[in-house]
Amino acid sequence: MLLHDTALIYGRCLRQSLRSRFALLFGVLMPLLYLLFFGPLLTGLPLGARGSSWQVLVPGLLLQLGLFGAAFAGFAIIIEKGQGVVERMRVTPVSRLALLLGRVLRDATVFVFQAVLLVLAAVAMGLRAPLPGILIGFAFVALLTVSLGSLSYAMAMKVSTPQEFGPLVNALTMPSMLLSGLMLPMTLAPGWLDVLSHFVPFRYLVDAVRDAYVGSYTTAHMFYGVLVAVAFATLAVTVGTRVFRTAGG
Repeated sequence: MLLHDTALIYGRCLRQSLRSRFALLFGVLMPLLYLLFFGPLLTGLPLGARGSSWQVLVPGLLLQLGLFGAAFAGFAIIIEKGQGVVERMRVTPVSRLALLLGRVLRDATVFVFQAVLLVLAAVAMGLRAPLPGILIGFAFVALLTVSLGSLSYAMAMKVSTPQEFGPLVNALTMPSMLLSGLMLPMTLAPGWLDVLSHFVPFRYLVDAVRDAYVGSYTTAHMFYGVLVAVAFATLAVTVGTRVFRTAGG
């Protein structure tokens, strides 16, 4: 029944997304602008990392896409609560885990699609990376989306208005972006900032995807990246499911 219920919620949410094709394309706009206007500035600069500047920048932009997109996914729940959709779902026998999984799997599908568009644009601009590394990058985007989407929906169930939700998400995502090395490797940072960045889980994902983009699949960065991504996703889905159960959503 869990698979059946998840498929029902996933199909409903995916149809909602497909009806807004403009939103699908607009979601990739910010990383694409970074790619077009920030990427050329890095060409030829010593970035303290292996590979070309594109192999440094594009993995960060992929995870930026998942970070900001999934973190703000909870706005949809706030809207549905206001329209009474969540209240109607409370009286159905649908699994609470399915209510969460259907949504986050839809989000993962959308952001991986946007990630494909971003990589295609990057290839046109000069990115050269092994296909297995690119596919590993997509997998990390999906895991990050599941993790942050679950936490975002959980937070949205606890607040009443978008005015409460937006600043809360911004307060969490901005430091995460700055300390994870999404734009530039943290090896360029002062020692104290590099040490501080190791307390941010996204740092390990960024390092792992950058290694994958230069064809290194058995490094310590890759091991820690996979470990953190899986553990974070497991914890986030557990927390999200618990909130959905107790909130009746």
